Amino acid sequence: MAVCKRPAAAVDCHSQAKPAKKRRFVVARRTAPTVTKKPAAFATTADYEVDTTSSLGEGAFGVVYKARHRATGQTVAIKFDAYADGDPRELLREARFLEACSGNPHVVGFRCVVRDPPTGELGLVMEFVPGPSLRSILFRRRRAAEPPLPEATVRTFMRQLLMGVRGMQDRNIVHRDIKPENVMLAEEGGEVLLKICDFGLAISASDPPPHKQAGTKMYTAPEVLMGKPGHDALVDAWSLGCVMAELLVGERLLQRGGVMEALFDLEMCAEEVAYLWTIFGVLGTPDDTTWPGFASLPRAATMPPLELEQRSRLREMFPEEMLSEEGFQVLNGLLTCNPEERLSAADALKLPWFAAAAD
Repeated sequence: MAVCKRPAAAVDCHSQAKPAKKRRFVVARRTAPTVTKKPAAFATTADYEVDTTSSLGEGAFGVVYKARHRATGQTVAIKFDAYADGDPRELLREARFLEACSGNPHVVGFRCVVRDPPTGELGLVMEFVPGPSLRSILFRRRRAAEPPLPEATVRTFMRQLLMGVRGMQDRNIVHRDIKPENVMLAEEGGEVLLKICDFGLAISASDPPPHKQAGTKMYTAPEVLMGKPGHDALVDAWSLGCVMAELLVGERLLQRGGVMEALFDLEMCAEEVAYLWTIFGVLGTPDDTTWPGFASLPRAATMPPLELEQRSRLREMFPEEMLSEEGFQVLNGLLTCNPEERLSAADALKLPWFAAAAD
């Protein structure tokens, strides 16, 4: 489980955060590469006053605390490994990814890495974002039975997220766990600013395959679920499509697409297969015509012979009164099963839907 997040808590960007709930699906911990460069900035835990009475977020791979830099008084967030015997290369790798994204306004800022002198434990010091996560905003709106976010707000949010991912792609970084829990909201100059966090499962696009499956399944691209050995930035584009769909209706796309138990008994089939068939039930069942090489993907041989519709139901689920034709062009382009036909973040930002919010 990835960790660098502030949990569901409040309605606005000034509320007090509470400890995060653990995700339902836990993925295998990624093996660190042989070579991991050290980040440029190093410090010691003695430079910070850490509030360990409550965490900002916690999970299988780490725990995040609020802290104050003693000399400057600056408030930061510090992520420590969840295991005392954890591989320090994991945290150093995450630090390098964050450091590489420095200057990207839509990624949580990197400050430094700290070491605890007595134990040698490392901590990742990051920008403290005082607002809630996007997940908590959506949860609060759903619980209060509030109407979905207007299309103009969804466009503003998606533009920021796509810019964040485009910046990662420019730096050869694949996040692999983009979801509302890993998006923080802050206020800057009277406007809401979205920041992507938690690079614990990220990889470099130059890392040779095979790459282990990672992420949260309801936001995981179909080629990953099908067992494709290599991952690139287009898996993040798919995740953004899932986030966009959730922003529009307030609930996860695959939950809205149909109850998975109606397709398969989850006790009797792999979770990946259940999610795949739910995706195909919404977007149509691919084949070698619509997705060249589909039948040769590793999981294709183990798929049950279930016939689903060949056509996509996506427009039926997001009609024009909910999403304009220009907006649907973005959603449909991101939620394309064949990664070769899927929109990249950079290409999505060039579409007419974003013209009114151009730089």
